[in-house]
Amino acid sequence: MSDSSIHFRISFIEPQAHYFEVEITIKNFDQEFIDLKMPVWSPGSYLIREYARHVESLTARNENELTESKKINKNTWRIKNDRGVLKVNYRVYGFEVSVRTNFVDSDHAYLNPPATFMYIEGAINHHATVEIALPEYWKNISTGLPCKNAEEHLFFAENFDILFDSPIEIGNQDTWTFDAAGVQHEFAMVGGGNYNKNKLTEDVTKIIETETALWGENPNARYVFITHNRQNGGGGLEHLNSTVLGASRFAYHIESSYKNYLSLVAHEYFHLWNVKRLRPEALGPFNYNEENYTEGLWMMEGFTSYYDNLVLRRCGFFSVKEYLNALANEFNLVYARPGHRLQSAAESSFDTWIKHYRQDENSLNSGVSYYNKGAMHSVALDIEIISHTNGTKRLDDVLRAAYKKFYKEEQRGFQEEEFLLLAEDITGVSLSEIFRAAHDAIEIDYNKYFQRVGYNLVNLLQESQELQLGIKTTTHDGRLQIKNVERDSAAWQAGLNVDDELIAINGNRLDNLGKEMDYVLSTEKAGDIIDVLIARDSQVRTIPVPLLTSTKSQWVIEKNEDSSVQESALGDIWLSI
Repeated sequence: MSDSSIHFRISFIEPQAHYFEVEITIKNFDQEFIDLKMPVWSPGSYLIREYARHVESLTARNENELTESKKINKNTWRIKNDRGVLKVNYRVYGFEVSVRTNFVDSDHAYLNPPATFMYIEGAINHHATVEIALPEYWKNISTGLPCKNAEEHLFFAENFDILFDSPIEIGNQDTWTFDAAGVQHEFAMVGGGNYNKNKLTEDVTKIIETETALWGENPNARYVFITHNRQNGGGGLEHLNSTVLGASRFAYHIESSYKNYLSLVAHEYFHLWNVKRLRPEALGPFNYNEENYTEGLWMMEGFTSYYDNLVLRRCGFFSVKEYLNALANEFNLVYARPGHRLQSAAESSFDTWIKHYRQDENSLNSGVSYYNKGAMHSVALDIEIISHTNGTKRLDDVLRAAYKKFYKEEQRGFQEEEFLLLAEDITGVSLSEIFRAAHDAIEIDYNKYFQRVGYNLVNLLQESQELQLGIKTTTHDGRLQIKNVERDSAAWQAGLNVDDELIAINGNRLDNLGKEMDYVLSTEKAGDIIDVLIARDSQVRTIPVPLLTSTKSQWVIEKNEDSSVQESALGDIWLSI
């Protein structure tokens, strides 16, 4: 019905116990039964999280009379409706520290909308209003939702896709606003910290204006940065006109930590265009009831992971050496995982729902991160375009053209094949080899690309004869235990297991620092057999382990002193020298 409405009221009776209350007022829906559904995941965080498990005490009333309500599956409540005014009340528990889950305590409330608001099945496009009953001990509300009535703390969502993409921070967070790229921005700092407002504003403004120039426009009128400062914090999650970040509250004065924070800002702000607007078909409109599969996260997160530090280089926050070290780290993170030989970046994207957020002791052997591997493909694409167009075009031009075509003009998601065709049409460069590599676990020769701009990707451990067992250890209750066993390593082949307690090597008892292990590895030679005494499930045994040469690598990107004048010039373009 044209005069139908959905109104949410959020209140806090027992925040110290990590609860908040939700009341939904539903007016003038004409169906006999209304199915209310809680999303099972959050866009940008690709894991089924079962938010309904934190919902309690749901009741429903028609004109103040209790009405029938029944939970019909894990995240759906069916409610009898008299086609007038229906009120639904429930409580939500929130006490998980992350950018994708609710957290409520006596100091503040962070509400992740998919874990908070239910939608009426079939009415995902209906508008909604959200009222915050602000407790007297809290004074601020920070959200990307437009404010409809400031005195009543009333906000408006055009539809539930927007509502679910608009996190809400409530409390006494430190807030300030500034203008950048013609857009009003708000900072909301939660949990205190030693940040410098003026410096942070100045530096983030550079990032915003650099990224806006890259994309050609800034699609927002207002944008909100919410940062949760904790003793040890990190991570971030992108939203349509806001982001939620994690940081360590007293690390802002440490140069490396501060630059890491700026890199996180650059990453999540880049998603304002790449993912939230320019996106594969599977990434919107969303099905909040189940997985939304795509092989394209290597582009979305990979492009973004490439550009976050590149933007810092363009802003002048990174020297050339610092930037090259940051880029080389993407290679080191990938090559440190034997799983990169088994899983492609596209497969990693598709399997994110069951692998990326569910790391276990064997994850390094079975998979690769589409973030890091995608960044490796991205630099190859960028250099390939730069080198074949003599620096007149680069990956920036492809992204800008794709944003214009698929988001601005056609208002839809893209298929990877048509993105490739557009990229080749815009640049005049064949890029199919790199796109094929994203679907193949076989490595391409990245030096073929780096050398075109006067650089080399070098493994400093290429000639190393160091021995290794191929394990990572941890200390638990004073005992040295195996945490990971690397595929095809000496430990892998000999049958050492995760959770084995390491007691002695060659009759020498091990201490928790592993000094005896280091000594044995430094004095033996490849092929020698060492006896490793272990306890497995309380049973002591000796495992003979034939030693192997280390397969560790340490990659750096170095200037090629033999590069031509043209290659050096192209390298200067690539690195904004």
